Amino acid sequence: MRKGKRLFLAIVLSLALIAPAWGADTIKLGALYNLTGGMSSIDAPALNGAKLQAKLINDKGGLLGKKIEVMGIDTKTDQKAAATGAKKALSGKVIAGLGYGDTTFVMAAAPLFQEKGIPFVTSGATHPMLPKWVGNCMFMVPFGDDDQSFAIAEYTVNKLKAKNVVVWTDNSMDFTKALSKFYKERIQQLGGKIVLEDFFMMGDKDFSAQIARLKSANPKAEAVFISAIPNEAGLTVKQIREAGLALPIVSGDGFDTELVTTVPGAKLANDVYFSTHTYREDTRPEVVAFVQAYEKEYKRPPENAFAALGFDAVGLIADAIKRAGKTEGKALREALAATKGFKAVTGEITYSRPTGVPMKGVSIISVKAGKYKVEEVWFPKQ
Repeated sequence: MRKGKRLFLAIVLSLALIAPAWGADTIKLGALYNLTGGMSSIDAPALNGAKLQAKLINDKGGLLGKKIEVMGIDTKTDQKAAATGAKKALSGKVIAGLGYGDTTFVMAAAPLFQEKGIPFVTSGATHPMLPKWVGNCMFMVPFGDDDQSFAIAEYTVNKLKAKNVVVWTDNSMDFTKALSKFYKERIQQLGGKIVLEDFFMMGDKDFSAQIARLKSANPKAEAVFISAIPNEAGLTVKQIREAGLALPIVSGDGFDTELVTTVPGAKLANDVYFSTHTYREDTRPEVVAFVQAYEKEYKRPPENAFAALGFDAVGLIADAIKRAGKTEGKALREALAATKGFKAVTGEITYSRPTGVPMKGVSIISVKAGKYKVEEVWFPKQ
C-alpha cells in the first residue's frame, strides 16, 4: 500500500474513533406526522413547531449535555404507513414518540411504543379515551373531544341561539365520530334538538346530497355541525355557501386550517365557528415568544394551533427529561405522568384527571369574510 493511501486511511480511522456515530450523541424523538394527504394542513405545521422547539433548546445547550434530534417521518395519511413509521422510529432508538392531529393514526402507532415501554405524546389527537386505550405510556398535549364538543355546543345554543341543529359526520374517522357524539349529547342537555344526522367519508368531494337534505330538514335547521378533517372542512363550507345557505356552520378543531378560507374564498368563508386550542391573540409570554420564533424561523406566522401543539409536545418531553435527569423509558414515563403546571403555548398542562387528559381552555374562533377572530375561551368545570 502506498504511503499516501496509508496516511489517508489512518486519518479516516482516527476521525471515526474521535467522532461519535451519527445520532449517537443526541436525544432522538420520533415525530410521526401526515405531511402529505388529507391531514397535511395540520400535521405539517405541527412538525415545524416540534422542530422549532428542539432548535431553541439546542441553541441553549440542549439537555443532559446532548442535543435533541427530531426525526420527522411522513406517514402519508395512511394507517399502515403510520404503523410502519412507528417501527422505523423505534428501530432508530428514539427515547419518545410524538405526533398526529388525529386519533385514528395515534392508535395505529402509539401501541407499538407502549409495547416497548417508550412514551408517546400526541400533539393534536383529542379522543379522551386515548390514554386508556393505549396504556400508561400515552400522553396528550391537547384537551379531550368531550371538552371541545361541549364548548362549541354551548356556543351554538347560548350565543348563536340555534337549537334545531343538523349534524354531519365523517364516518371514517374515530376523532370525527367522537366529536359528533359529545356534541349531540351536550346540545340535547341544553334543550336543543338534532333535527337530522348525515354522513360522509374521508375523501368525499361532492356534498350535494347532504346539502339537499339540509335544505329540507324539518324543523328548519338553525345551524349545521360538521365533524370533519381539514380537506373536507374547506369543501363543505364552499359547497354549502354556493348552494345559497347562510346558516351558521360550526365544528371542532378539524376546521382549524387555512383551507376553511382558501378553498371557499373570503366572500363565502362567513359565519363559521369552531372550537380549537387556545393561543390565537393570546398575550401570554409563552404565546408571544412562540409566534416571534416561528415567524423568524419559517418567515410566516404559525398556520394554526397545531404548530403550537407540536412545539408544546417537544417542550413537554424536554421538561420531563429535565426532571427525570435521564431518558430511560420508565423514568421518563413517570416524569411525564407527574407533570404539573407546565406552561405550554396552548395552555397550562397538569395531569390531574384520572383519565390522563389535561384540563385546558378551549378557544371559540369565528370566521367572517375570511377573517379569524377569537370570540371567547371556554374552560371545563372541575
